[in-house]
Amino acid sequence: MDEMNKPATTEAPKTGGDKDVEDNKMLAAIGYLWVLCFIPLFAKKDSPFAQFHGKQGFLLFVISIGLWIIGWFPVIGWFVLFFGEIGLTILSIVGIIKALSGEKWEIPYIGQYAKKFNF
Repeated sequence: MDEMNKPATTEAPKTGGDKDVEDNKMLAAIGYLWVLCFIPLFAKKDSPFAQFHGKQGFLLFVISIGLWIIGWFPVIGWFVLFFGEIGLTILSIVGIIKALSGEKWEIPYIGQYAKKFNF
């Protein structure tokens, strides 16, 4: 059969069929809940999916601590803390949703730094 007569096959992108993803969705989602990011980082060292989301959760945790330190400064620090925590909460919710749906979603702009952590 030549190339022109081959039937077209369309495959959906693989987002949740992998055993690692299916087994570790819940732990990956927990990784976005502040200090609980350490659970997937240390409990599932053999899971690339849980590690990916745990590292991103750890990055959000570190940024949150930085925001709290900035928040000690009157007025300007309070605004930075308030709006920064709103942004981090939104990113955490999106990360939880993506982890539970089996997707590897990299946080815009800052997600690239999460890859540099070695736990």
